Amino acid sequence: MGTTIHSSPASADRTGAVNAPARESVLILGASSSIARWTAHAFARRGYDLILAGRDDDDLARLASDVRVRHNMGAETLHFDALSVSSQATAFGDAVRLAGGAEHLAGVVLAFGLLGDQRRAAHDSELAGYLVDVNFTAAVRVLTVASDHFESRGRGFIVAVGSVAGDRGRQSNYVYGAAKAGLAVFMQGLRHRLAPMGITVLTVKPGFVDTQMTFGHPGLFLVAPPSAVGEQIARAVEEQRSVLYVPAFWRIVMLIIRLLPQRIFHRTRL
Repeated sequence: MGTTIHSSPASADRTGAVNAPARESVLILGASSSIARWTAHAFARRGYDLILAGRDDDDLARLASDVRVRHNMGAETLHFDALSVSSQATAFGDAVRLAGGAEHLAGVVLAFGLLGDQRRAAHDSELAGYLVDVNFTAAVRVLTVASDHFESRGRGFIVAVGSVAGDRGRQSNYVYGAAKAGLAVFMQGLRHRLAPMGITVLTVKPGFVDTQMTFGHPGLFLVAPPSAVGEQIARAVEEQRSVLYVPAFWRIVMLIIRLLPQRIFHRTRL
């Protein structure tokens, strides 16, 4: 399935004028996720229009309506299937058109992903490959198109939601973690490539966040609200940061885990 554009009627600007000059927009891929929803609100509060992309058209429509009412900002929806090659190829171009041209698409937030069942993936090669496709391969394809856009524009920002799981392979989630580790390295390369132009390339590494992805998983502690995560993502873009651990203490937690000697690490059940 490819992309399908769902346009809203022309919206008024803050003074009530219709057909005002286009503002800058942010594309959010995987906009139905909890982190993405609150990130959308955070950018809308900062004066950005939004292009909300994902598979659940009804949910996207509700979020777009909420953004328009709550923040008096524009919000369009775009049907996007992360695993559809045609959707990967056309989504960014469709978003540029919805934004009113290349000069008006200021940034992209990639927030789709799937944790999956590590116990199954450890023995099911098809599931393992599927998790890598969702969390890494699809992201690389979309962000490759995005990087060319911002390079030609000469400014903007790219955000990808990764995970602390990518910092060290652990028996509890190493298939998901491997994909997120690959995404982190890909973002490092993009950051290096686009740094001369001052383009912000931000890798977000959440720990445990209260989302549908983590609901019901055992062993969770100090779970962060997605509203706080969304606000921190928008703030990190403003500050032109490169890596964001959320909550911040996960930077220390993962540093300790990375530094554990192998003989000790292998005795843990992390």
